[in-house]
Parts: sequence; C-alpha cells; structure tokens
Amino acid sequence: MADELYFEDFQLGQKFESKGSVKITAREITEFAEKYDPQPFHLDEAAGKSTFFKGQAASGWLTAAVVMRMRVDTIKVHGGMIGAGVEEIRWTEPVRPGDSLHTETEVIGLRASKKRPELGLVTIYTNAFNQRGEIVMKSTVKFLAPRREA
Repeated sequence: MADELYFEDFQLGQKFESKGSVKITAREITEFAEKYDPQPFHLDEAAGKSTFFKGQAASGWLTAAVVMRMRVDTIKVHGGMIGAGVEEIRWTEPVRPGDSLHTETEVIGLRASKKRPELGLVTIYTNAFNQRGEIVMKSTVKFLAPRREA
C-alpha cells in the first residue's frame, strides 16, 4: 500500500494527529471493567460515587487500548506496528462516559536495529486528549518498522 510507512519515512519531530475522535460510552466502560478490571469505580456510576473518582471512570487499560487503536489507524506502518516496549504510561485525568478522545503523537527517537538490519526502532510520545482539551493519558512507546532497503 502506497501510504504505508517504512523506518526511513519517519523523522525526529514528525507529528501525527488522530483522524477524528472516539467516544467512550458507559456501556463500553462497564463491559471492559466486568471482563478485565472489575473495580467499583469502573463498573457503574452509583458504585463509583463514594470512591476517589466520585463517579464512573474508565479503566486506564481501556483508555490505553483505545489509544493503541488510534495509533494504528493514524500511523500506517508497513506490515503493522510491532510493539517493542512501553517506557511510560500515565493516566492524568479520568475518562468518563461520553468523553471523546483524540491523540497527538510525535516521533522522539529513531534507531536502526543492530541485530535485525531489516528493522528500525521508532520511539513515539503520545498525548490523548478529551473533548475539553485535557490530557487524559501520556505514553512513550517503541515499535519496530521495516526498513525499505531490506
């Protein structure tokens, strides 16, 4: 596919913005919590009222999964974005039912692989924002991208 990126296509400081936003529903928050993170503040509004969050808040892992989907939809790496590690992930504001998320990502590191010359290592920093412009999650991750010359 012509718009797929190889390692050589990435540049330090290059920025990617998600195309559109993703709305998070109460049902999605509850279903994710029931399956993966069954804490009262994730399960429903009433149960969350007496907690730190003062209402229902999405699991940070749901937020991370949504952000990952947005990265994959925004940064089209040839052959797929092969994860190579997470350096940092921080949840800075709760994600609530009805919030719409979008991302801004910047390339902050590039290194050719010494062990696998057909690959390069790309490090990116992503901010996820809600509809009010508040940062709800920050992350620094690395992924492998194929080299065109290989």
